[in-house]
Amino acid sequence: MRLRTRLTLWYAAVFFAAGAVVITAVYLVVSDRIQNNLITLRLEGAETSVDLSTIPDIPGREAVLQDLLDRQAAYNDAALDQVLLWSVAALVVVGVLAVVSGWLIAGRALRPIDAITSTARRVADRSLHERINLEGPNDELKRLADTFDEMLARLDGAFEGQRRFVGNASHELKTPLAINRTLLEVAAANPAADQRLRTLTENLLAVNDRHERLIDGLLTLARTEHAALDRSPVDLSDIVIHVADRLRSEAERTDVVLRLDTGIAVARGDAILLERLVENLIANGIRHNHEGGDVWVVTSACEGRAVVTVANTGPVVAAYQVDALFEPFRRGEGRDRVDSAQGVGLGLSIVDSIARVHGAEVKALPRRGGGLRVSVEFTP
Repeated sequence: MRLRTRLTLWYAAVFFAAGAVVITAVYLVVSDRIQNNLITLRLEGAETSVDLSTIPDIPGREAVLQDLLDRQAAYNDAALDQVLLWSVAALVVVGVLAVVSGWLIAGRALRPIDAITSTARRVADRSLHERINLEGPNDELKRLADTFDEMLARLDGAFEGQRRFVGNASHELKTPLAINRTLLEVAAANPAADQRLRTLTENLLAVNDRHERLIDGLLTLARTEHAALDRSPVDLSDIVIHVADRLRSEAERTDVVLRLDTGIAVARGDAILLERLVENLIANGIRHNHEGGDVWVVTSACEGRAVVTVANTGPVVAAYQVDALFEPFRRGEGRDRVDSAQGVGLGLSIVDSIARVHGAEVKALPRRGGGLRVSVEFTP
């Protein structure tokens, strides 16, 4: 239930409770005053508010007086009933007006909170540069909005520093590795190099390549954690076909068959990041497999939601191990466990990070007989 509705109900409950107390008090006071003013009749010469001398001494005089008192009592009861009826009616009418007024007042009081919520949502979806800048008196809500703006400013500065660090690290870390790779390739191509040197060069190139992919994966994780996305329609089937063509040679080398079922599946997001997501899923299915295995890639649309699913054969994965596979530097069983050059344990972590910034949901289940089934479902 919304806070505005709860505030209105609380206000209405307090109003009706207070109104019931007032009606009860008025009813009791009026009833007491009427009872005190009733005509009392006591026979045998007792003092009364009625002058008995004005009533002729006729047979049945006491009956006449008693009838007068009964009529007076009935009139008083009817008057009390009318007072109660009209009081309740007035309470209902005024109560309805109070509920409507309470709804409007609660809406106006909560409007700054709605502004804070809307700004927070836009900041989460886009960037940290936007501020609330709430105008009004220096009350609790104004101080809350100002505190939120200060927090956004500090976060913006922190993330800007992180982005600068990522940019600098991208250059400072990748450039020496690129130089090493070039030197090793030149050494391997030297006709005078013997077999031992060539073998050593190939091993060093494999290690250098793994370090490059490790750095590239870490930088991708850092970029996607707080990426400001330019969301545009992207057909996941096109990405799958493109990525599968690029990875098919790797699959053929390891005797793994890629099987595609590409239906139209349009998602809104960054095409480069979505391509990286699909590439990591397919590469993970190829590398964590066995010879003669299969990788199934399916794209589809379900109720307006684009879905890409990658399933593979391979070693058996226990259900309790699935969540841990999405943590950085955690790898499943397969060739990666013995051949570290095949992967660095960041593939599914990057998939999860890219999915989060796109508001997508990642589901992973172990397949019966071995392997894993990972699906990513995008919101419309």
